[in-house]
Amino acid sequence: MKIRKKLFTYKVAEAKQVLDSGLQLDSITIAYETIGVLNETGDNAILICHAFSGDSHVAGFYEEDSNEENPGWWEFMVGPGKGIDTDKYFVICCNILGSCMGSTGPSSINPATDKPYGLDFPMVTIGDMVHAQKEVLDHLGIKCLHSVIGGSVGGMQVLEWCVRYPAMIKSAIPIATTMRHSALAIAFNEVARQAIMVDPQWNKGDYYQQHAPDLGLSVARMIGHVTYLSDEAMRRKFGRKQQNNKDFSFNFEANFQVESYLRYQGSKFAARFDANSVLYISKAADYFDLADDVNTQESLQDLQGNHLKFLVISFTSDWLYPTYQAKELVKALKRTGQDVSFCEIEADCGHDAFLIQDSRLSNLLGGFLDGIEST
Repeated sequence: MKIRKKLFTYKVAEAKQVLDSGLQLDSITIAYETIGVLNETGDNAILICHAFSGDSHVAGFYEEDSNEENPGWWEFMVGPGKGIDTDKYFVICCNILGSCMGSTGPSSINPATDKPYGLDFPMVTIGDMVHAQKEVLDHLGIKCLHSVIGGSVGGMQVLEWCVRYPAMIKSAIPIATTMRHSALAIAFNEVARQAIMVDPQWNKGDYYQQHAPDLGLSVARMIGHVTYLSDEAMRRKFGRKQQNNKDFSFNFEANFQVESYLRYQGSKFAARFDANSVLYISKAADYFDLADDVNTQESLQDLQGNHLKFLVISFTSDWLYPTYQAKELVKALKRTGQDVSFCEIEADCGHDAFLIQDSRLSNLLGGFLDGIEST
């Protein structure tokens, strides 16, 4: 499939959008991609919400990519005859507000200064991201979603969609996600943020005209990457293997393979992502809370009176968003009268399991989506 990235820009005042912080942006641009064809009744659309550092390139290959070396991040799941079958469904994926992969974020140009926003960019929430996605769907003329699907931070967006626009949604599939971050998850995010902010190159977020805080961003990614894996996955892949068993040296080089792997992942991430976006997106995830109907603007209690079909999925080795959190979500949804199915998939690869090809996950999603179609 050949895909083209598209951009949609709208004036915030015309959309009557005020960010949850009470602040405003003059305009917002959202990068998005679509696959498949919207049917005549307009009811076969599926919105896929990407995870923390993902983008709108969910599947297929870009038109200019003649070698097809850069498939979408969910290539095994989305496409003709796959779990999310684009012969049946019209798939949309938007890059989130606050990111740096085509959508408006802290690295975007501030029209008031003609320089990147940096820390002048307002704090955004998961709700703000969802509102911006809704503007894209309005632009495309989509009034009904067959399903909203996403994993991790994408799963948070799925839940936010359900409480903000329940009348627009038939079904939802939140995967490897939570109603709100635990203290442990917030702690890991804070350590990652501090790794960025103590880098001298960060310069209080004003680094776009000079060297970026690549070292701090690399360490932040290393921290995050550890939370995405599992003990068993790391044992199987690395164990205590050393780079060179013939040269056992007591020093601070990357002697162990796992050290080398983390350093590689960190430097690769620093080459493609913006440090300030990490700060903003991680904070938005920390603030997300649909379990508290007292101290937050929305909660799952707002689903009362609406009847959606949910498929909640967790993985046995996910210790970032453990299965007990998915079960808490299931209970909360059932209390509001929703039709909820739950599946815990046995997998030893950790939180990132939903991004690794698995026929069980593909079949589960495909069957659930077809079941919605037949009701």
